[in-house]
Amino acid sequence: MTEKTQIFLAGASRGVGLEIAKLLVEQKMQVTALLRSPATSTELEAMGIKVVTGDALDAAAVEAAMAGGEPIHAVISTIGGLPKDEEKADYLGNKNLIDAAVKAGVQKFILVSSIGSGNSAGALPPQALETLRPVLIEKEKAENHLIESGMIYTVIRPGGLKSEPATGNGILTEDCRVAGTIHRADVAQLVCQSLVSDAANNKVVSAVDKQMVYGNPEFEVLNL
Repeated sequence: MTEKTQIFLAGASRGVGLEIAKLLVEQKMQVTALLRSPATSTELEAMGIKVVTGDALDAAAVEAAMAGGEPIHAVISTIGGLPKDEEKADYLGNKNLIDAAVKAGVQKFILVSSIGSGNSAGALPPQALETLRPVLIEKEKAENHLIESGMIYTVIRPGGLKSEPATGNGILTEDCRVAGTIHRADVAQLVCQSLVSDAANNKVVSAVDKQMVYGNPEFEVLNL
């Protein structure tokens, strides 16, 4: 990937998405960020990121945001909602992004999901699974929609997230039994590594800090 590589990022206003935005800028990539509200655009624009305003729940707005500019190489989405939200972006917002990306001829799509989604449900304690179930159902639908889209995909399911500096100990594994915690900045590093590595293409992987894995499971790490 070169300085001309165009990345479309949804969810850049906070959390993992904001950490990804910082890394992409460091790597000299051209970034367009989709924001629901212009209120958070100042920090991103100061970093040299092009901001487009639109709600991911509005399919036409998402399509318009991806159209008309330089060809987009990859889309990264970290958007999601809370269990109490009426209308969750976890499925519908991501579905709109996936559909718009297909129309725009995007080659690669990285979706940040969550451990507990799909076949990783057994990795979570029953109480946590029950609390998060409404969101996890939506996330699984989004994962499946992406897998069926025909684009090169990577689904990254982080464990419990912490807002602390990167440790460099973040790892990916295809073992759906693994759970643990990870810093948001480390998830961002793994996303950006997956962007430029073919090793994560067409894979669904869990992301944890190797020092913060629950229990003592033996599992294989995906080398990027």
